[in-house]
Amino acid sequence: MVELRLDGKVALVTGSDSGIGRGIAELFARSGADVAVHYYSDEAGARETAAMVEAAGRRTLVVQADVGDEGDVARVFGEVDAAFGRIDILVNNAGQGGGGPVQDLDPAVFDRVLKTNLYGPFLCTRQAASRMIAQGNGGRVINITSVHQEAPSPGSSPYLASKGGLRNLTRTTALDLAPYGITANNIAPGMILTPMNQYAIDDAERRAAAETHIPIGRAGTPADIANMALFLASEAASYCTGSTYYVDGGWMLTWPPV
Repeated sequence: MVELRLDGKVALVTGSDSGIGRGIAELFARSGADVAVHYYSDEAGARETAAMVEAAGRRTLVVQADVGDEGDVARVFGEVDAAFGRIDILVNNAGQGGGGPVQDLDPAVFDRVLKTNLYGPFLCTRQAASRMIAQGNGGRVINITSVHQEAPSPGSSPYLASKGGLRNLTRTTALDLAPYGITANNIAPGMILTPMNQYAIDDAERRAAAETHIPIGRAGTPADIANMALFLASEAASYCTGSTYYVDGGWMLTWPPV
């Protein structure tokens, strides 16, 4: 069995105060990376994640920012510079939902979701890429999208537009940064048991009903996404760029339903 390691690397994981981001931050730390933990409003959750990083024997930093704000993002990367002196891996995980029927949708809601889910990864990637290029040792950009980048659902136009846009941003990023040895990929989770799917955590009957649509027969966990993120962050994935990696238990194989 090949052990994937990130020794000597520095990672920033946005939205790592809970859920998928926390799972990635913890696994990266157990694999040898120092990790900057980002949050927007849940400082207590971020500090719990940071404690997990420290328990793995790695250095950590807790940073707060609205990833859709250019000034906030620049400040965060300045803090990462001061604490670690480099950045090797960026995981753009921070995101939010929101929506409603398009004919009734408040443009402010659409704007807020895109600012977090699409502008945020752009602004963070811009900052990280300039540093990775200057360092001259390559790097990794990993964007967390969703199966819904491909599979639409009613009442979710801001979220779906942002995730579809992020998929294409990943592709362009891969082309722009390939000459510098920097890869860019996206992970598209299916149903994962996180606070975003709290109903499935709280209601076993509803979860079981949803799981009947997943070929592998169960909902996913943050660890399932973290394992894929570790592969993409490692040297084992140095020839992988511009791709989507579905981690969905086979759900996309059934789309569209017949």
